[in-house]
Amino acid sequence: MKSNKKTKYDLVEAVYNDTKYEKKVVQSVLESLLSEIKDSMKEGSTIELRGFGTFEPRLRKGRKKARNPKTGEIVSVAPHYVAAFRAGQDLKKSLWDYPLNIHK
Repeated sequence: MKSNKKTKYDLVEAVYNDTKYEKKVVQSVLESLLSEIKDSMKEGSTIELRGFGTFEPRLRKGRKKARNPKTGEIVSVAPHYVAAFRAGQDLKKSLWDYPLNIHK
């Protein structure tokens, strides 16, 4: 799979090219969608986008003997939530058909 990155700007451009809505409108809708997903997850909600995937907050256990990778120092990490994404069936199937680039 290509290792190129797409940014919010790239997504706005792609939606603009597909729909011809004003870029400001597309950007506003994208920002609103992402904000709603983030706010819902902060409230503990799971967001299911059928055919695409599910965003959910997951509790990560705390650890008393974690290691700071930068300094090597042993630190304690409290339990906390992390954002998790599970791909939906349609997204998984679409990636199965993606050609493998074995020779780099």
